[in-house]
Amino acid sequence: MSALVCVARIGAAHGVRGAVKLWTFTEDPFAVRRYGPLSTKDGRRQFEIAQAREARDHLVATFKGVATRDEAERLNGIELYVPREKLPATDEDEYYHTDLIGLAAVTTDGEPLGRVLAIHNFGAGDIIEIAPPKGTTLLLPFSNAVVPEVDLTGGRVVIALPQEIEGEDEGNDPSTSRPRLVRKAHGSGDP
Repeated sequence: MSALVCVARIGAAHGVRGAVKLWTFTEDPFAVRRYGPLSTKDGRRQFEIAQAREARDHLVATFKGVATRDEAERLNGIELYVPREKLPATDEDEYYHTDLIGLAAVTTDGEPLGRVLAIHNFGAGDIIEIAPPKGTTLLLPFSNAVVPEVDLTGGRVVIALPQEIEGEDEGNDPSTSRPRLVRKAHGSGDP
């Protein structure tokens, strides 16, 4: 079975005719209409978008077969998935989160660090979260400088640990020891 990728989450009902707020996780919010029926993660339910329009930071959508506010309210919180192969191919140094999560993380010397737990973006750039076998997770910039190699076929990412991590040495100026956060897809390789 193909890997599934979450492309949207249904939000609260909108109006009285079965519309919902739809939060999309695609670069183009309307791309969710091009993937065909969307399904729940377990595949038990499928949803086909009948109409969608742009709102402030989400879409307002109606699904075929959902005509009342009560029906729409029961959908709140459902995540919608598509098979990975329905998504467009990525460019060089661009990755879907689902392709990275679970990969082994190793240092440039080949020492194991753990596994990729998640990719986050809190507004300053992408962050890779590594879960070591023991201890607290590592949060590092997902940049060419810190992640010089992503080997999807080999199932690993190579991590160049920063020389200084803010807070380790009280005498350091945090503005000089904090790595710049850049998207891996656009990073130049400079920290």
